[in-house]
Amino acid sequence: MNSGSTRIHSGSLIQPDGGKLIELFIEESQRELKREEANKLPQIKVNKIDIEWVHVLSEGWASPLKGFMRENEYLQTLHFNCIRIDDGSFVNMSVPIVLAIDDLTKDEIGGVTSVALVDDENNPISILSDIEIYKHNKEERIARTWGTIAPGLPYADEAITHAGNWLIGGDLEVFEPIKYHDGLDSFRLSPAELRDEFTRRNADAVFAFQLRNPVHNGHALLMNDTRRRLLEMGYKNPVLLLHPLGGYTKEDDVPLHWRMKQHEKVLEDGVLDPETTVLSIFPSPMHYAGPTEVQWHAKARINAGANFYIVGRDPAGMAHPLEKRDLYDADHGKKVLSMAPGLERLNILPFKVAAYDKTKNGMAFFDPSRPQDFIFISGTKMRTLAKNKESPPDGFMCPGGWKVLVEYYDNLDQDENDSVSERVPV
Repeated sequence: MNSGSTRIHSGSLIQPDGGKLIELFIEESQRELKREEANKLPQIKVNKIDIEWVHVLSEGWASPLKGFMRENEYLQTLHFNCIRIDDGSFVNMSVPIVLAIDDLTKDEIGGVTSVALVDDENNPISILSDIEIYKHNKEERIARTWGTIAPGLPYADEAITHAGNWLIGGDLEVFEPIKYHDGLDSFRLSPAELRDEFTRRNADAVFAFQLRNPVHNGHALLMNDTRRRLLEMGYKNPVLLLHPLGGYTKEDDVPLHWRMKQHEKVLEDGVLDPETTVLSIFPSPMHYAGPTEVQWHAKARINAGANFYIVGRDPAGMAHPLEKRDLYDADHGKKVLSMAPGLERLNILPFKVAAYDKTKNGMAFFDPSRPQDFIFISGTKMRTLAKNKESPPDGFMCPGGWKVLVEYYDNLDQDENDSVSERVPV
């Protein structure tokens, strides 16, 4: 945990960064007037990832940010991983939240002070006001965010390398909450909605677990053990925020709707207790930027009411895009979180290592005194078993959850076969 003793604050949740949650929605009574204003402004067409960032900003995940970063906020984020706020204190901010534009768009904007952000069908999403346009040094941004400029960084390739040469910052006014109409919007609880839910459940501690993979029984063991530890510390009703990342992910990650089906089965099968677990979607895009990005993941959960954050091996990490090794040291993420400026209020809970214990026919915490009794089932091994419709050892994952995973890979293989068939002339 962070240095110093853990203090129990009963009756209220941890305060958001800056002291209050900042939502950026236009009041309903003002929407029509603002739409008329937006129709007269220069337009910037935003892509899917840009809209995900509008979602993040509008709901207050990045509080106290009030819009896409202006240059002073961007530089502080890039160089210090934190931002100084009005009272002189610092809040953590490790990932730039910026909007790129090209030369043509910059010229079309000219000298105006506000622009409208529109989707690919030209529907207005928001107004960006009191704007500032500044240079987008993409190489510096990539180098400082990832610690390398090697080609093959998924988010950089998708959202930065081919983006415009300018960044535009300003105050954001969003017309309506972002919806995706994918059957999962009911799971996309905002920080304010999560805080209401934790209060409704009389939570006196909230511990967050971020994931972008299916939940196996080792994860569940860790989460259940964390609740046990919090109860031993004196908390009466610790609540788990099971919080899969729902924004952009790389191509070989399991898609969100399949992950959510699997997570629901984990709750249905009683592996995690539905009474003490809130399953919700974190809308942020994924950078795979290791110790830099994990600070953002932790900071955003403070704004949602979490005062404990579970961190494991190589959080937000990935394989090196060119070499046969991990891009980041596996232990640096949890070490950085324990020291990061602006995260002092958050209690960091490092993973215990879990593996399959052959003597217990189930997942257990690894005992180095008898390593021969444990099997480590990697993500690659898990995917191979599911693709081949083979079963993992009993007790590795709940049957309902494993069935969903097998179904996903079965569908994936069918889609690939259909794609090949379409390309082959008859």
